[in-house]
Amino acid sequence: MNFTGKYRLQSQENFETFMKAAGVPEDIIQKMKDAEGSSEIVQNGKHFKLIISIGSKVIQNEFTLGEECELDTVMGKVKTVVKLEGENKLVTTFKNIKSVTELNGDTITNTMTIGDVVFKRISKRI
Repeated sequence: MNFTGKYRLQSQENFETFMKAAGVPEDIIQKMKDAEGSSEIVQNGKHFKLIISIGSKVIQNEFTLGEECELDTVMGKVKTVVKLEGENKLVTTFKNIKSVTELNGDTITNTMTIGDVVFKRISKRI
């Protein structure tokens, strides 16, 4: 399954609680909590390029499945390995956070978990 496309954030659950658990400063949480979000994914085989926009903040990352990479996140830069599970799930773990991004049709669901705190974002292809 190919993830390539542009997506717009439709909904998110448990944002503030998750960001606090992840150690994101309160001022950044407040700026981001109601900001519009969009993302663009370009997949070329096992190589991915991501451009994520949250309000005025833009995060760009590139990685190849199964290879160590450095990702820029709202929690800072992290080293990790992104793996593909099945045909439609990207999975990685960093700083005690498990991130699962699942593509179903035109919907991407990203679930991030720290301990028992779960943050869920749903985006639709535009």
